[in-house]
Amino acid sequence: MSAMDDLTAFQRQTEALAQVMGRLSWDQETMMPEGAVAQRGEELAALEGVLHSRRVDARVADWLAAAKPETEADAAQIRLIRRAYDRAAKVPAELSAAIVRATALAHGVWAEARANEDVASFLPVLREILTLRQEEAAALSGDGDAYDALLQDYEPGMSGAALEEMFGALRPRLVALRAAVAESGYDPAPLDGVFSKEQQLALTHELAAAFGYDFNHGRIDEAVHPFSSGSAADVRITTRVDEREPFGCLYSTIHEVGHATYEQNIAPEFRLTSLGQGVSMGVHESQSRIYENQLARSRAFTGWLYGRMVDRFGALNVDGEEAFHAAVNRVQPGYIRTEADEVHYNLHILMRFDLERALLAGDLAVSDLEAAWNDRFEADFGVAVDKPSNGMLQDVHWSAGLIGYFPTYSLGNVYAGCLHAALRRDLPELDADLACGDLRAATGWLKERLQQYGGLRSPRETIQHAISGEISEAPLLDYLEDKFTAIYRA
Repeated sequence: MSAMDDLTAFQRQTEALAQVMGRLSWDQETMMPEGAVAQRGEELAALEGVLHSRRVDARVADWLAAAKPETEADAAQIRLIRRAYDRAAKVPAELSAAIVRATALAHGVWAEARANEDVASFLPVLREILTLRQEEAAALSGDGDAYDALLQDYEPGMSGAALEEMFGALRPRLVALRAAVAESGYDPAPLDGVFSKEQQLALTHELAAAFGYDFNHGRIDEAVHPFSSGSAADVRITTRVDEREPFGCLYSTIHEVGHATYEQNIAPEFRLTSLGQGVSMGVHESQSRIYENQLARSRAFTGWLYGRMVDRFGALNVDGEEAFHAAVNRVQPGYIRTEADEVHYNLHILMRFDLERALLAGDLAVSDLEAAWNDRFEADFGVAVDKPSNGMLQDVHWSAGLIGYFPTYSLGNVYAGCLHAALRRDLPELDADLACGDLRAATGWLKERLQQYGGLRSPRETIQHAISGEISEAPLLDYLEDKFTAIYRA
């Protein structure tokens, strides 16, 4: 066997073990008994130890040095494996295992603290996780920027400074649009009523199938925080149900289906290789956000969804398709990021981005986080946080140690704006399809132009290839202004 063959075979086993570890994490958030948390932490730490030893195995360095790529895919695999090897070699195995163990234990503490509105019980584990991630960032960055070092796990090639510049360009037009909506004097009626859990879940399955989710290689379960897990032949999603607020369930499901179908649609020959997963979280979010927003919240699609809601739940309190479309896209300064309207969503992310950078740099103490969150939220949204579950305890990310993840949501929105403009350029009959609940042309375009390639190209190159152009925040801002000035007559 050649060095390339040996490297590929070894990496295939590493990827398979990583999938097993991911399945354990999925089980922890959906089905694991509460009393198993400590043991699960040890199991995950043990697996992380095995994975870390494989990632820094001396044979990998030898194979990388000797491997001769014959194809574009070979060259991409070498690039990604070398990157993973170089990063893993900088982080001590003990630290890597400690992070996994701490985050596994922290999840249960976070979920209980959230349920009990008890910030104090969560702060010690958050402080431990932050300390561990600071140690990891120091090992990875050397004399470089610590936040940038962690950001590479989620968006390779991106920097905090570049994100700050992009977010700075987003903020003025978002703030102006929010003001125009508020001053319009129009407040669409919200959807009101009781919507049974059983019917919501049945409709989520219908929507998931419409957006191309393959149930033969996936499943939908319930969790505290919706998420997608897995790749290739086993990609699972979760949702949550509130019988007074069905849009949370329906649109969270569509969002996660965007993630899941990206993984399911990667070329089969890339499975269990370093190319066989989404190239970055920003690109991943571009898929979930374009599914959820530009497609599923469009006037054409909500007209179809209105009919399906009436069929399942009977007459609604909103009168007709136009009122339903306005209800789906109602602009309100709500507390919850995952339920935020498109005008406010990026403001949620910008706040988290600033707070976690300050935490990592040591400019914000964990003990002061709740006050900093509440102050910033009131300043940005004009509403005081009423309880911790609507404030700093709402997201799972920090308990999972995912520092550097949040900005990829807004980056994904920017990417989605670019993709949407290209999609409409190439599919002039898109609205006619959406009005019939037919997503095949749209999702097929995304599969063909982006999803099938997995990690073949860098994140930026992946988007540029898909849109045949350059990346800019302008398409997203133009889309938001056109949509919401029309709804609000602003």
